Amino acid sequence: MGSVLSVILFNILIPLLILSLLIFIHELGHYLGARIFKVAIKEFAVGMGPRILSHKSKKTKIIYSIRAIPMGGALTMHGEDEESDIENAVSKKPVWQRFIIISAGSVMNILLGFIIMSVIVSGAKGFYSNKINRFDVDATSNINEHADERLMESDEILKVNNKKINVYNDLLFAIIHDGKDPVNITVLRNGEKIELKNIKFPTGTEDGMIFGIVDFETQPYPKTFSSVVHQAFFQSLSTIDMVWTTFFDMITGRYGMEAVSGPVGVTQTIGNSAKEAVETKEGGRGLLFLLALITMNLGVVNLLPLPALDGGRIIFLIIEFIRGKPIKPEYEGYVHLAGFALLMLFMIFITYKDIMKLIVG
Repeated sequence: MGSVLSVILFNILIPLLILSLLIFIHELGHYLGARIFKVAIKEFAVGMGPRILSHKSKKTKIIYSIRAIPMGGALTMHGEDEESDIENAVSKKPVWQRFIIISAGSVMNILLGFIIMSVIVSGAKGFYSNKINRFDVDATSNINEHADERLMESDEILKVNNKKINVYNDLLFAIIHDGKDPVNITVLRNGEKIELKNIKFPTGTEDGMIFGIVDFETQPYPKTFSSVVHQAFFQSLSTIDMVWTTFFDMITGRYGMEAVSGPVGVTQTIGNSAKEAVETKEGGRGLLFLLALITMNLGVVNLLPLPALDGGRIIFLIIEFIRGKPIKPEYEGYVHLAGFALLMLFMIFITYKDIMKLIVG
């Protein structure tokens, strides 16, 4: 009985609550943006499906509702996808105000990711720098070894290819991502910047993907107020960069469909991380990092210029700004509807893949 409750708690309830919170934060961003510019709002809903509780504000006429499926939320505004004669319909607001309202959801997700990252960083005992401390030690000879001896201890790594290295996370991801091939590395050595061409790293393979392996340790540096701020900011940027890069790799074919997860796969990952967080202290840090990654991913992906996403709506705003007049709402609605249908088909496919992976293993 205990194991069944554990499965329900960690594999269903906690992941659903977490995902719902992250999507609610996104919709809250849209809501706050709309309220700032006095947009006429029809409804602000928590969850999906039929309403189970609702309240209509006498002052604003906004319906606040809780829906049956505890997943996500929605903001419905007058003039969003149709013509409206209401004075404060969103379609009657200036382009720059609508841009802020549409972008506010993603901004809230990314801001939440930064806050979570700040908590993670604040709890760290210290940080790793970009300066090489020592290379991996060969167990038989007890000698430091590296695939390319031109890289030396005490070198401070400034760039990997054209990627600027601000924190260790940048360095780690750059070598994992680009290190499958020889890379150009810019280092600071004895006060002088030196570019080392075609540095080779060991490589590994997982799920058919080749990746570089970092074969050295870097020097630690102490935790201070300034280092916490530096790490929180640049680790957040590094996470956003990782999301963009991974998405680009997916659409260009570097990662196959087996590497893509939908709600089921994400839910399983959150459940496993939540269980580990309960059992170990390091697991708690891992769960927090996963949450930061997911909320930033939600924010970034929603800004992609695809129909049905916030980025698709921003594209229509840009077209309106250039033309000096909007595209008819019904035409824009058709585009978003088609994009939403394709998105749902994709999600069904990914969900089926995730379920089959759970069954087959």
